[in-house]
Amino acid sequence: MEELPKAGKEDFMIRYCTMTLLFSLMAGAAFGAQGTTVTYEVNGKPYQGYYISSSDSPPFILLIHDWDGLTEYEVKRAHMLADLGYTVFAADLFGLGVRPTEVKDKRRLTTELYEDRKRMRERMRGALEEAENRGARTNNGVAMGYCFGGTAVLELARSGSNLKGFATFHGGLETPEGQDYSSTGGEILVLHGSADEAVTLDHFAQLAKELESAEVAHEMITYGGARHAFTVFGSDRYHEEADERSWRRFTVFLADTLKR
Repeated sequence: MEELPKAGKEDFMIRYCTMTLLFSLMAGAAFGAQGTTVTYEVNGKPYQGYYISSSDSPPFILLIHDWDGLTEYEVKRAHMLADLGYTVFAADLFGLGVRPTEVKDKRRLTTELYEDRKRMRERMRGALEEAENRGARTNNGVAMGYCFGGTAVLELARSGSNLKGFATFHGGLETPEGQDYSSTGGEILVLHGSADEAVTLDHFAQLAKELESAEVAHEMITYGGARHAFTVFGSDRYHEEADERSWRRFTVFLADTLKR
């Protein structure tokens, strides 16, 4: 397994057991569909995702987590989507039990993937393969992500993935050197806060130019007063209006993009 955030073996086991229990409780909650914790491997290393399906063969959504790993936030979003009639696989890009709580560890884990885009792509492809193994119709799917996850979703779009759409909520928008959108086939939806100081409106405008130049179908929306991470419930950056409006737009995007 890859290096964990600096913590002893006991701390790792406590966090691993806590997250497993949390996912189990969420799966048994009063939702319209039942979810399950999924342990799977990518290149021989273990990861722990979350899979939920509302019915037989519904459209598919790959959900990529923020920089704190797959937590109850992504599980809640997965249930919200399942209640709308979708199959969702919330992927794990960090590794089994790796759920950083310290900023330095979050930054280290994401930086490792930002600096190794091949590995980032492999982990997303591995998650898609696991979803397929569980019956998900990935040929009728969309990828979506929050913050770090939104950045990863754009990486997946540039990789030439055959998903039909890619949606990023307050994610990083810069294109790594040497990359472009020439292999992107699906439509891109960007949902961004105008008051985001981490990902600026200059980044937003530059991405619009790149997508237009590559003739990639796209829609890009900014929300006034919304800062970075504006969809995170309960945080000091949460912006209720921007969260609700961006979610409504995303659900329309799904309905327009995916076949029932």
